[in-house]
Amino acid sequence: MKTPGDAAPLDSAIISSSLAKLEGVLGPMKSVAVAFSGGVDSALLLGVARRVLGHEGVLAVTARSPTSAGHELETAVRLASELDAVHLVIESFEMQDPEFVKNLADRCYICKKGRFSAILKIARQRGAAFVVDGSNIDDRSDFRPGMKAIEELGVRSPLMEAGLCKSDIRLLARHLGLSIWNKPAYACLATRIPCASPITVQKLERIDACEDLVRTMAVSGQVRVRDYGDTARIEVAVEDLAKLVDSKVRGVLTAFFKARGFRFVTLDLEGYSMGSTNRA
Repeated sequence: MKTPGDAAPLDSAIISSSLAKLEGVLGPMKSVAVAFSGGVDSALLLGVARRVLGHEGVLAVTARSPTSAGHELETAVRLASELDAVHLVIESFEMQDPEFVKNLADRCYICKKGRFSAILKIARQRGAAFVVDGSNIDDRSDFRPGMKAIEELGVRSPLMEAGLCKSDIRLLARHLGLSIWNKPAYACLATRIPCASPITVQKLERIDACEDLVRTMAVSGQVRVRDYGDTARIEVAVEDLAKLVDSKVRGVLTAFFKARGFRFVTLDLEGYSMGSTNRA
C-alpha cells in the first residue's frame, strides 16, 4: 500500500496540464482570501494563488479553535511564512454554539457556515474579490454537509473547479517544492466523536494529546483516535498496526490514554478509514 510519503516519478505532462487548469481558474479572480488550514490542499491553493495573483492579491486566513489540533496551527503559520503570504489568524467560535456541540448530522454545516461567514466579512474589509477553499473532487466521495454551507455562501473551490483530485494535488505540491506535499490528510478533531455524542473541549483536548503520542510512536501515516466515551479506538495505516502492538509501545499508550479518562484502549484492525464515524 502506498503512503503519501511515496515519491512517484513526476509526470511533466500531468503537472503542466493540472497547473494550467488551476491557474486558469484563479487568474480571473484578481484577488482572493484563502481559507488556509495548513494542509496540502490549502497550501497548494495558497502557493499557486501567490504565483498567479501576487503578494497583494492574496490573503491567507486560518481559524483557531479547540476543534483544531495545535500542531496544525503551527504548520499553517510556518507555511504561510514560507510562501511569503499575508496571513491572518482569527478565532472561531463554533464551540459556543449549542447546536454545534450537540454533534448532530449537520455539525459540519453549522461550523462551516459560521467560519466562512467570518472569512467573507474579512474578505470584504480587505478588498478580496473571492473567498476560496481547498476542497477537491475526492471530497465528493464522503459525507460532507459543510460543502452545502460553502456553496450557499458563494465560496469558490478552485481545486475542484480545476478537476483536481488528491493525487494530482500532491503531485503539483511536490513539483512546486511545498514542504508538506506528502503530509497526511487531516480533519478537525470533532470528527473523532461519533454523531449525537456531545462535543466538549475536554474531549477535544484528550483526543489531540492522544493522537500526538501515537504519532511519536514512529507512525508514518494517518492517525485517528475515535472517542467513544470510556473507549478509545485507534486508527492508523495498516502498515503501522504492528508498531502499536509491540509490548513496550502498547504499555505506554495504554497508561497515557487511561490517565486521560479512557477505560478501554482498542486498535482498529481494519486500519485508518476516512470518515469511519460517518458509516452510521
